[in-house]
Amino acid sequence: MIKAGVIGLGKMGISHCAILNAHAGVEFVGACDTSKLLRWGLGKYSKLPVFDDYKKMIEQARPDCVFIATPTSSHFEIARYCLEQGVNLFLEKPCCLNYADTSTLRELSESKGLLIQVGYHNRFLGTFREVKRLVDAGEFGEIYHFSAEAYGPVVVQEQKETWRSKRSEGGGCLYDYASHVINLVDFILGDIEHVRGTQLKSIFSKGVEDAVYAGLILKNGTTGNLSVSWSEESFRKMSTRIAISGRKGRVEANAQEIKVYRNKSENPEDKAGWALSYLTDCTEPVDFYLRGEEYSAQVDDFVRQVEAGTRQSVNAIQSAGETDRVIELLIADSGRGN
Repeated sequence: MIKAGVIGLGKMGISHCAILNAHAGVEFVGACDTSKLLRWGLGKYSKLPVFDDYKKMIEQARPDCVFIATPTSSHFEIARYCLEQGVNLFLEKPCCLNYADTSTLRELSESKGLLIQVGYHNRFLGTFREVKRLVDAGEFGEIYHFSAEAYGPVVVQEQKETWRSKRSEGGGCLYDYASHVINLVDFILGDIEHVRGTQLKSIFSKGVEDAVYAGLILKNGTTGNLSVSWSEESFRKMSTRIAISGRKGRVEANAQEIKVYRNKSENPEDKAGWALSYLTDCTEPVDFYLRGEEYSAQVDDFVRQVEAGTRQSVNAIQSAGETDRVIELLIADSGRGN
């Protein structure tokens, strides 16, 4: 059984607390936040140990791993300290505000023999994992184009500033929404080499963009389009989808379903046309369901890797850090990096 703690008690931090507290392979040894109100609430309605300082929590509770769910601007400092103390990390996305800091954390984790897993939960969704399996198996032949999108109603009117609306705190649609889609493209199709025609559009926000549009070019030359907006009131919640076209067919997928089209074949026994399958057809059950199987699945994977003493996982920093690199490419291509 491993000992685990959580730093940051916002939405994701509380979610991690719930999953870890119910996990058969975890001893929950501490939760930390600077907010007195959040500490009071967690202390009043649970028996979880609560701390006001993450260094104090690590010193006293001695966790084997820590889940960091604080604003992105604080990730590097907290993560570096934890690694120096020999603690494995689950780091909420994106890793850091710049790729240099992400690279520093990766190198430090490797030198210490520690794991950093990053919270891009789409890699644990059954539909997207099935798309990756089909692509890797060559079901669609040579891939020649893709589109990757995400839309949601996070900012649909002008509002007061929060950490999400401040570039220095890690806010903006690029970091908060587009990072998920960039990581998903990397997972299914491979590394992104170049970007072009990037538009970072402010719709309601003043300090950050509300939408991101760009062309993406993979290392193998495949091209695609990125379209992301968190200012779409027509969506009830975040909706992510990917469509991939190949010489043998096409696949379209979101968090709920997969549509596969297979082109006509020289073999008359092969059936051409559309086939539809659902998340329930390609999802393995988890012991504790919260918001979706993928959230527990990523924690289960992380716990298994920590127990095994490995530095690799489905979304270790060695691969997840590539998303930070692409974010910097998009910023530079948009002209905001000049």
